[in-house]
Amino acid sequence: MTGKEPADAEPKNRTGENRLPPAAAVVVAIVVYALLPSSLLLTGRLLTPIVEALLLIALIATNPRRMNRETRWSRGASIALAAIMILTNLASLGLLVSAITGSKPDGARLLVAAVQIWGTNVIGFALMYWEIDRGGPVVRARRKRSDLPLADWRFSQDEDRDTVIEVQRGSSETSGWLPTFVDYLYVSLTNSSAFSPTDTMPLSPRAKLLMGTQASTALFTSLVLVAFAVSSLGG
Repeated sequence: MTGKEPADAEPKNRTGENRLPPAAAVVVAIVVYALLPSSLLLTGRLLTPIVEALLLIALIATNPRRMNRETRWSRGASIALAAIMILTNLASLGLLVSAITGSKPDGARLLVAAVQIWGTNVIGFALMYWEIDRGGPVVRARRKRSDLPLADWRFSQDEDRDTVIEVQRGSSETSGWLPTFVDYLYVSLTNSSAFSPTDTMPLSPRAKLLMGTQASTALFTSLVLVAFAVSSLGG
């Protein structure tokens, strides 16, 4: 330990987080969902993509370039967008299982669809993590660290204060570092790949439930892929 009192470093980016990365991720997820086979869609092919696109457009209008403004409506719309993406994707996974266990499944299309569902799972949960941790992107940028809500995740930068100087300079406490969408996307990707947390630990019950749900979904999707591939080879 250094013996210093904990610093209350100001957030690095007081102008707000860049809107482009999360917006691009949503566009990718919308396109991927729209390209799923009709048998794996809970609603009409365009209904869910249109709803998600309208929510995204409204959110971009609120914060076109930087995430620095928030209303109760925009906060609710952001979380609703992530929730719709997650829930419709879970429904598609259920329909995928039904299609695979049915008679004469279209092997190649369903294998590609499983990969699409896995990728959408990564994006949907990344958006949800980004939206709920420490009050969301706008709160994280605008408030002092001491005024932030309790963290849902502990990143490696949150523990780097007592390491070597070149690492310490980038720590949360020293530099004012705060996670951005790319960090949550990485957490989501590794959780879906390893089926468990890696270098970022969930702290709150809701974070643990979300990560557990995501890991279970990713594991189940992977098992479906393997089982179907083995079955196809055997046939």
